[in-house]
Amino acid sequence: MNDLATLLVLSDSRLPTGGHVHSGGVEEAITGGLVIDLITLRAFLIRRVRTHGLVSASIAAAVCSGTLAVAEADAETDARTPSPAARTASRAQGRGLARLARRVWPDHDWSTLGAKPHLAVATGAVGAAADLPPEQTALSLTYTTMTGSATAAQRLLALDPGDVAALTFELSPLCERTASAAAKELADLSDPLLDVLAERHVERDRPLFVS
Repeated sequence: MNDLATLLVLSDSRLPTGGHVHSGGVEEAITGGLVIDLITLRAFLIRRVRTHGLVSASIAAAVCSGTLAVAEADAETDARTPSPAARTASRAQGRGLARLARRVWPDHDWSTLGAKPHLAVATGAVGAAADLPPEQTALSLTYTTMTGSATAAQRLLALDPGDVAALTFELSPLCERTASAAAKELADLSDPLLDVLAERHVERDRPLFVS
């Protein structure tokens, strides 16, 4: 496959990987009054990309390049994801991506990936199977980290789709810089706020999104 076309497809929100039912913590942030409009959504997205996006993208890039084996990457992701709820959400999305990958690249050996890999690990394995450079693999994950939460907030707050789209254009250079940093070395920072939001979310009654 063409590298650019593959990157675009992997970044498409219509992929049947389960991402559309995950808000990346923004539903709980809205419930708690942390995100109330476009300005506060912008701040949330920047924070999410710079923390969770960077860490996940660095795992994906390392798997894609072969720096980390799948089992090692899985353990490293667990270590960087303190919240059990966030780990569950990551594995749910990783399972969806792995299932799709097995159909798209049926001749590739997916045996090491397992049934429920973390999303970052699955993304890295897909990048390797598709012959994507590590930085592009990291970019696909960083970008969807941003757009997944942005789209969820648009629905929950009834924001103007044009305003949200313009915001994602504005933050695209941040995604590119983050992906570039992620491809250079593993990141190990965490964001306690996102962990707290993930844990609170699973205790809510009838949330719209899974996470």
